[in-house]
Amino acid sequence: MPQIIKNRSVVDDDWLVVRAAEDGGLPPPDALPAGKIIVPFSYWQSSRESLTGSRSAAQIGVWLAPDDEPADIVADLDAIALIAIDFPVFRDGRGYSIARLLRERYGYKGEIRAIGDVLRDQLLYMSRCGFDAFAVRADKDIHDALRAFGELTIHYQTGTDQTLPLFRRREATGARL
Repeated sequence: MPQIIKNRSVVDDDWLVVRAAEDGGLPPPDALPAGKIIVPFSYWQSSRESLTGSRSAAQIGVWLAPDDEPADIVADLDAIALIAIDFPVFRDGRGYSIARLLRERYGYKGEIRAIGDVLRDQLLYMSRCGFDAFAVRADKDIHDALRAFGELTIHYQTGTDQTLPLFRRREATGARL
């Protein structure tokens, strides 16, 4: 079974990410495998009723591409168990903004998972934007990637995990952090 990092621990991944075949097609909802699935947002939009009619909300996740608008999924946040954000290439950082918007603007409390070209160098920064699960690229060592969370202990800027910048924290305590 594949593994992911979730809440800073390595765990088995019981979700299947559904991607388009080489011809660009996706199977109809009744032909999807049983169990927990993460479908593309466009598929969710076109097949929402079929998916929710055949599965519980705990078995449905949706993944957003970098050019998907997070505001478009807000009305459905209660109908899905997790939101995955796809990083098709390392250099595409739009997913960081999507996660931050979901957490801070739209108040999403569920799992936000990074999928795609996810590497160790990104994990700490992704977590600061609201990600809590990471499907590290298959050719990378997931246990080595886990160590990324302990490499930096003081952050200058704000994040979903720290709402005050360093200079404001110093002012509040009168101490040097």
